[in-house]
Amino acid sequence: MKIIVLNCGSSSIKYQLFDMPRQKVIAKGLVDKIGLKGSIVKHEREDGVKANLEGEIFDHKLGIEYVLGILLSDKYGSIKSLEEINAVGHRVVHGGERYRGSVRINDSVIDALEETIDLAPLHNPPNLDGIYAITELLPNIPQVGVFDTAFHQTMPKHSFLYGIPYSLYQKHGVRRYGFHGSSHKFVANKAAEFLQKPINELNIITCHLGNGASIAAVQKGKSIDTSMGMTPIEGLIMGTRSGDLDIGALFHIIKKEEIDLETANTLINKHSGMLGLSGVSSDMREIENAAADGNERAQCALQMYQYRIKKYIGSYTAAMGGVDAIVFTGGVGENDWVTRQNSVEGLEFMGVELDKSKNTGMRGKTMDISTISSKVKVLVIPTNEELVIASDTFEILDKGLDQL
Repeated sequence: MKIIVLNCGSSSIKYQLFDMPRQKVIAKGLVDKIGLKGSIVKHEREDGVKANLEGEIFDHKLGIEYVLGILLSDKYGSIKSLEEINAVGHRVVHGGERYRGSVRINDSVIDALEETIDLAPLHNPPNLDGIYAITELLPNIPQVGVFDTAFHQTMPKHSFLYGIPYSLYQKHGVRRYGFHGSSHKFVANKAAEFLQKPINELNIITCHLGNGASIAAVQKGKSIDTSMGMTPIEGLIMGTRSGDLDIGALFHIIKKEEIDLETANTLINKHSGMLGLSGVSSDMREIENAAADGNERAQCALQMYQYRIKKYIGSYTAAMGGVDAIVFTGGVGENDWVTRQNSVEGLEFMGVELDKSKNTGMRGKTMDISTISSKVKVLVIPTNEELVIASDTFEILDKGLDQL
């Protein structure tokens, strides 16, 4: 079964063509700068053939048309006919409370997703644009939505509610939803496989560290807490997002700077985090280089970033009554050994012993970086959210289900 996985952002489309259930990637690529000057499609076939194709790509529909055309082309293609495509799996950021698992998309699902736009105004509209485009271009092809929020729907009320009037949760859905669910689910299951233990016997803390970052407490295979909240702003310090912030401090800033709510939203989403703290960049590599050169703001930003991770690890260990494994994933988690080391340093009292020789320089592969005697295993596991989407899509169609 050939399945296209689409991850539609505001001005981009990441795509992969899978052969399932072999989990083989036939082709993949990126449509970048949609609606902007310099639009480009970067495409790569399984045999290594690559193409960078420029053009005027005004919207997501046109971007997907480009992708389908490349997949069919004699020079760069991987299929002979669109009829070879059996399904499309979409990454959808926010499913609200309605969806606890992946779901086959129909009109009622689309209506429900349109209702959640207020909960994810930056993410759900482009996700829906991808669904609309496929509905028009490939009307007979089944589509499946895989939600970032679904994995965290197992959180109990005492984890996901905020300390505000309960009526605001009832009326407006104000609660913690969590994100990066596909990644947390994938690496938690991979950790159980690696440790050769049933996941329902393990307490795992998964650290998805990238430009966006979150941590989840996965108890017996279920998320019981996670650092991101109603929006992806809460929790860890990120590339450009503030993470945890006293709401009173935000009110103070709005008053003193005389800014409106939209500007304040931009401030904490786009100009804060590691970029705002360091004044250097949102890229950890550039910040670490600046810190090594003596930049005090960069040094402080790194300390804050790593301290926040350590604090969440400690709190989630307490919440679960212990931890068996800590997993690092995402662009930073998989590749930045300094962040991994400093984020678990000082946790020896709870059984965490890092093998610095294994950790140092280790990048982008599955590995146990703890000592043999460590009671808590520290693992690096590359994430694969696209594979989760393809797998869920295949399972729904193979079993004739409407929802997982």
